[in-house]
Amino acid sequence: MKRPKIIAEIGANHKGQMEIAKELIQTAAIFCKVDVAKFQKRSNKELLTEDEYVAPHPNPLNSYGNTYGAHREFLEFDLEQHKQLKKWCEELNVIYSTSVWDITSAKEIMFINPKLIKVPSACNLNKPLLEYLANNFEGDIHLSLGMTTHEEEEKIVTFFEKKQRAKDLVIYSCTSGYPVPFEDISLLEIKRLKEKFMYRVKSIGFSGHHLGIAVDAAAVALGAEWIERHFTLDRTWKGTDHAASLEPDGLRKLARDANAVHRSMNFKKQEILDIENVQRNKLKKNQIKW
Repeated sequence: MKRPKIIAEIGANHKGQMEIAKELIQTAAIFCKVDVAKFQKRSNKELLTEDEYVAPHPNPLNSYGNTYGAHREFLEFDLEQHKQLKKWCEELNVIYSTSVWDITSAKEIMFINPKLIKVPSACNLNKPLLEYLANNFEGDIHLSLGMTTHEEEEKIVTFFEKKQRAKDLVIYSCTSGYPVPFEDISLLEIKRLKEKFMYRVKSIGFSGHHLGIAVDAAAVALGAEWIERHFTLDRTWKGTDHAASLEPDGLRKLARDANAVHRSMNFKKQEILDIENVQRNKLKKNQIKW
């Protein structure tokens, strides 16, 4: 197994403020020791109908605007801001990434040449988006499989195989809920994905929206090589994702535990390890030899 890579999914948890985004990157990189800081990019007028754009937010307490469109625009960073986010990530030796929700956003983010781009579960059946990325983006394409049937999974992977891009594809086991109760996480989906796609795609990941960090260590033990979790500085902040996010100490412990599990996932190098010989000579010295 490769060492698991930990993704701090910042998304829109920056509350539309670059200063908070910078602090999130710094905390994720320095204190939590993650590998990737991930944001998101949306062209809201492309994604939303006119009625959806002008409708009120379904939960006004979490809204940053008078309408849902205004709320989404308030949380959206432009390309110049994403360039700055990438620069901050590079200064701290953490990989910058972004989820793209539409072709316009994909084109913009590709302009700054990230190492990887994420396709969220909500967009994994958007064939024009997948086709654009497969044809034009040279980096790795990460894709979550929440809200996706087995038949649709096969179609997605087959699509990338036909494009000769499957070996640049990382697929994530995911349940799309915020937060997800433990019984719906369905960790054994990681095993199923590995059995079906392990030799067809680059690797398998796990994107979690649950509470706590115990599940993520188990995901590593099951073979997930990428662990993605929402990240915030304060779970009580206004917004829909904060409650299902980890605060800094939680993400730090997750990264620590994931790496510990990875280091322990091996067979003994010899029947009796050197560390055991001291105890064997002490504790078994008077036992009758068979």
